[in-house]
Amino acid sequence: MWCIAELDEEYITKMEDVLAVYEKPYRSTEPVLCLDEKPVSLHADVRPFRPARPSRSARRDNEYKRCGTANIFAVVEPKAGRHYTCATPDRSAAQFAQVVQRVVAAYPFARKIHLVMDNLNIHCRKSLTDHFGEKEGSYLWNRLNVHYTPKHGSWLNQAELELSLVSRQCLGRRRIPTLEQLDSSIRSWNTEANRNRVHIQWSFTRKAARAKFGYIRKTSKRSKT
Repeated sequence: MWCIAELDEEYITKMEDVLAVYEKPYRSTEPVLCLDEKPVSLHADVRPFRPARPSRSARRDNEYKRCGTANIFAVVEPKAGRHYTCATPDRSAAQFAQVVQRVVAAYPFARKIHLVMDNLNIHCRKSLTDHFGEKEGSYLWNRLNVHYTPKHGSWLNQAELELSLVSRQCLGRRRIPTLEQLDSSIRSWNTEANRNRVHIQWSFTRKAARAKFGYIRKTSKRSKT
């Protein structure tokens, strides 16, 4: 469900910026990626799971053991079908910095990497400079062209669709007890999704937004939108 508190100028400006990036034709030199996070509870079976057999369905006891929590960083390049989703111990600034480092390393020849994400406090330059130092952190941040979604505009982030895919296709209703098993499962899913080039088809445009929300956006003669 879309939750839009107030369609003010700031909201419209950020929404149109994100949608404009999505409307760009695919260019390998300017990849458009989306990033988001999701906490995950780790659980273990208390009693052995009984797999399905001929004429007998699988059986799992309702009782389980809590094994703490972990985090999933969902990172996807929707138009190219490239997936970099991974599991981390937490959603700290240091973990975010390491994810950004891996993303930048995956595009050594890109002129600029467009990255769509929300306004979470760790999604900033300081997270990188604190973890890698001023020189390396600044270099990594400057490789990005960051596009922040507006407040209450998380639905604009295609990484939410990536998280939905991971939840349905990878995690399912399984009980995963450790971070290592969670990371292994997600890495396997990534490998399969990248092999099949699983794309995300995004159809909501600036034109559709203007019609949906009933506002008029003035455009310059130089740049028609």
